[in-house]
Amino acid sequence: MLAIVEESNRRLTPGELKKRLLGKISVDTKSLETAIKDLVLSRELTYTYQFGCSFLEKSYEKPTRVSRRVVLKPPNIVYEPESGDIVIKILKGASFGFGDHPTTRLAIQGIETALFNNYGDTHVDNGCALDIGTGSGILAIAAVMIGIKRAVGIDIDSCARAEALTNIQLNGLEHRIKILDTRAEDIKEAYSLITANLRFPTLKQLCPHMVGITQKNGAVVVSGIKSDEVEDLLDIYEQNGFQCTWRAEEKGWAGLTFEYMGDDK
Repeated sequence: MLAIVEESNRRLTPGELKKRLLGKISVDTKSLETAIKDLVLSRELTYTYQFGCSFLEKSYEKPTRVSRRVVLKPPNIVYEPESGDIVIKILKGASFGFGDHPTTRLAIQGIETALFNNYGDTHVDNGCALDIGTGSGILAIAAVMIGIKRAVGIDIDSCARAEALTNIQLNGLEHRIKILDTRAEDIKEAYSLITANLRFPTLKQLCPHMVGITQKNGAVVVSGIKSDEVEDLLDIYEQNGFQCTWRAEEKGWAGLTFEYMGDDK
């Protein structure tokens, strides 16, 4: 059941989930209903509702590993970290960033790839990160907890800024992360890491400005793009001095990490 739910590119109703299982294994309907109930009680699955229809989706109301090292967890849940784990407390709010969307997971994986070398050691230079469209603040928090010295998250949505500040406080990072009501186009400082979980048109539009605010050999991590948009975005960024160093896809979404090869700022 969990595999079917996790691998599905769309949400499944309880009836659709049962139908798919009945086509794969020999089991009675009552046993399926019992299994669904157990998975919901154990917080592996959760019910969601839209337009009067109920769906079964993977639950994120528990510690969830979203990358090799990063684990997200609700503040009230106890988790015993494994060696090397980076545990981030996060509240589920109106903004993206709890880990329940592929673009968030891909962005965190991209940050981890950008900030760790192949031997598992961080290779950050005490630089500063910029998170464009910070939402819940999760990407700025992840960058700092992995090793960046400080970060700035920008968002023009007041709800997102409030949620980001709450999550920053939960992780005790108020002295290292600032949240600003600033447009990306108004940023002038150059950063060693830039993250942006945004849609393709916005990432395309921002590319020329990224050139001016990314330090030489700095990293840009983007997600929020569909798999069929990757090649177009690669062309745009490579034409502006960025070299792709990592890419991954999940459920039709993609994440990319670039290194800026341009002049020093």
